Amino acid sequence: MYQICIVFITIIVSVMMSSCKKGSIDMDKPIYAQIVLENKESINLELFHDKAPLTVENFVKLASEGYYQNTIFHRIIKDFMIQTGGYKITNNILEELPQTEAIYGEFKANGWDKNDITHEVGVISMARTNVMNSATSQFFLCSAKCDYLDGQYAAFGKVTDSKSIDVILEISKVQTYTPHYAFQNFPVEPIAIKNIFISNEKFK
Repeated sequence: MYQICIVFITIIVSVMMSSCKKGSIDMDKPIYAQIVLENKESINLELFHDKAPLTVENFVKLASEGYYQNTIFHRIIKDFMIQTGGYKITNNILEELPQTEAIYGEFKANGWDKNDITHEVGVISMARTNVMNSATSQFFLCSAKCDYLDGQYAAFGKVTDSKSIDVILEISKVQTYTPHYAFQNFPVEPIAIKNIFISNEKFK
């Protein structure tokens, strides 16, 4: 079993979302993301700016800045979802990523009616606490139909091909354990994201 020390390193970083620098990304055109894993597999997505503009802009900003480099999937539940965007492992030490500013929860239960994305296999959505406006950088990918999350969490995109679904399902079936009471469903063998790329062109 892969052993890790659980060490929490909290670094508070102030991020101004109102002036998000998106490089050459045109937010009025289709927006695509590619999550490239350390094992060279990839998950291709289309992001729906019209459904969840603040959520997409937050994700694009963080990805474009390289925030998600080397992050791991730290919560994996079969027939539910795989979650990432909060931690990385350095020299067998689990480190919390720098804290980012919380964003408004763009979902119906929070008064946002424009987001009608359903939580089905391959959908990307923001993780949060019980506080509706608490989402920051962590997100999850659905590995099953989770319609009970509809209107409760800010879904903001979906995979563009069946191979991406296969990758999500493969990850969702890995063996997990509980190294710490705060980390249930933690993968025995770490699965890391090499980087996340953003483009107005569809990834293949």
